[in-house]
Amino acid sequence: MDSKALPDMQEAARLTREGRVTEATALLQRLFRGEASPGAVPKAARPTGTVDPTARLPRVFDVEPETGEVKNAVPPPQAAGEGASSWSGAGMGRTAPSPMPEALRGMLDHFKQGGLAQGTAGLSSSFAPGGFAANQAPLPNGARFETAAFAGDAGNLGYKLYVPSGYRAGQSVPLVVMLHGCTQSPDDFAAGTRMNTLAEEGTFLVMYPAQTASANAQRCWNWFSPSDQLRGKGEPALIAGATRQVMRDYAVDPHRVFVAGLSAGGAAAAIMGAAYPDLYAAVGVHSGLACGAARDMPSAFAAMRQGAAGRTPSARGGEPAAGGTARVVPTIVFHADKDGTVHPSNGDQVIAQAGAAASGKLPARVEQGQVGGGRSYTRSLYAPAGEAAVLEQWVVHGGGHAWSGGSAAGTYTDPRGPDASREMVRFFLEHPHPAPAQG
Repeated sequence: MDSKALPDMQEAARLTREGRVTEATALLQRLFRGEASPGAVPKAARPTGTVDPTARLPRVFDVEPETGEVKNAVPPPQAAGEGASSWSGAGMGRTAPSPMPEALRGMLDHFKQGGLAQGTAGLSSSFAPGGFAANQAPLPNGARFETAAFAGDAGNLGYKLYVPSGYRAGQSVPLVVMLHGCTQSPDDFAAGTRMNTLAEEGTFLVMYPAQTASANAQRCWNWFSPSDQLRGKGEPALIAGATRQVMRDYAVDPHRVFVAGLSAGGAAAAIMGAAYPDLYAAVGVHSGLACGAARDMPSAFAAMRQGAAGRTPSARGGEPAAGGTARVVPTIVFHADKDGTVHPSNGDQVIAQAGAAASGKLPARVEQGQVGGGRSYTRSLYAPAGEAAVLEQWVVHGGGHAWSGGSAAGTYTDPRGPDASREMVRFFLEHPHPAPAQG
């Protein structure tokens, strides 16, 4: 990003924090059109001694991509869960909301490269907060989709857990942790990815942690906040804690615990792989960003628009587990080349970051393919000499910001792309953890 734009980005962040979202949006529109800035907007006057009654509410807005119209400038608290299928996050909020502004997803939708219509044929139509899938497929006989919660030092985290009909208490099974994107819910993400269907076929558990409006008003995982990029802190501690709780409550094979996510959830999955390589055997990142790609709002804007500064962002993650050693965490990445919300170069950076622990260069084998009646793709496999691939990258040609091969029953899905869910599960099961943490 041009350094001349930084003051305008900082000014937009200040306006957003103050709830002056219309002014912030107008400033950013001028910035990305290349127009000269009119200068900083003065702070609104307030009588001495008065208190803004909404000062502690998360400030967020959504922007209509076609018109730039600001919607839901300060959404009412009760609206956070409307239309969220059977999921309710009531009481699951963090002890305190993140200090980072919650405006990223809505603002950046307006600045999609090439416009929303480009490369989005087949995508679900509901992009607004609360626009979750309402139609839930009936459960197979004996299967369960349970609501639960984890409580820890970092706060509380609600989640849903799919238990397939073939699960038996004495038989260890894999666990896949799925981190939804902004505005989504566990039910919506399950419907769109069809991961529960695969769990039923392969007999594994699927956990869907749920972000709430008290932590982020758009229900985004706070991947851009430094305090949510570290082992034992913030959201990573909560997600890891919930993962371990499921491992204690069910017969989970510790060698086969995996994490994946979409968009902000994909960035959070990359963070979990960097912060907890002893817990997660492999990682799936769909339309996401590398760990440490941003540290604040301006750098998050820049990373989403053009990739993180520098060739490869530095993974934060914190210290590894006691006695742990660095390893290449097997990682599979899906990203569409027409994604106008998270620039495709971020997928390259996820792969580069994941491969940084390799002792030598990882040669790539590149394949081209085509989904029958759907999109073409490029698949790159990175493997040490004479060994199986530890990194896998899928570039979906012509697709947008959506889960490839997903179902139209959920939001942010592209049914015409290769089946990301099935390919991730296949990749995960090929990469059990060589030495998982115990307990």
